[in-house]
Amino acid sequence: MKIDARGKSCPLPVIETKKAMEQCHGTNLEIWVDNEIAVQNLYKLAQQKGVQVIDRKESENCYVVTLINKQIEPEQIAKIQHNTIVALSSETMGKGDDVLGKLLMRGFVYALTEVAQLPHTILLYNSGVKLAVYGAETVPDLQLMEEQGVSVLVCGTCLNHYGLSAQLVVGSITNMYHIAELLAQAGKVISP
Repeated sequence: MKIDARGKSCPLPVIETKKAMEQCHGTNLEIWVDNEIAVQNLYKLAQQKGVQVIDRKESENCYVVTLINKQIEPEQIAKIQHNTIVALSSETMGKGDDVLGKLLMRGFVYALTEVAQLPHTILLYNSGVKLAVYGAETVPDLQLMEEQGVSVLVCGTCLNHYGLSAQLVVGSITNMYHIAELLAQAGKVISP
């Protein structure tokens, strides 16, 4: 099945794809979009739904994303605690001394790599996006969790606000619709 979402602004490509996935049960989907952010958002949707995804660039403003109806292998996601989201809205943890707060946040992100079950998703928004950019000491731990199947999602509006879009090292850019949807569906939200 083909979805032509070129010219449609965020979050319409994701919404249309999600509806198509619910309707076609088992059919591969080919989604045509016109920007890389839409491609990243479709990757996040695929990860959330547990399907494989590939993409190719057709031309300067044309990308084709294919969702393949083949489930991710269970051993890849066995350690992930589904429906648990860690929401980090700041580069510091707690209130008071910012130096201490940064140290605490770095320790918290590291501690997440050591827990028995990893969260399904880590959301970074407001100054929390600074945890995933070049030079941040938390990048290696976030990368490790991402390699183990944790979805690391970074607010695009927040990156733009801080002028950090080009410095993103780990995670995928997301939008507020997707953040709201994930939080609404979460079984547990951890926000230190």
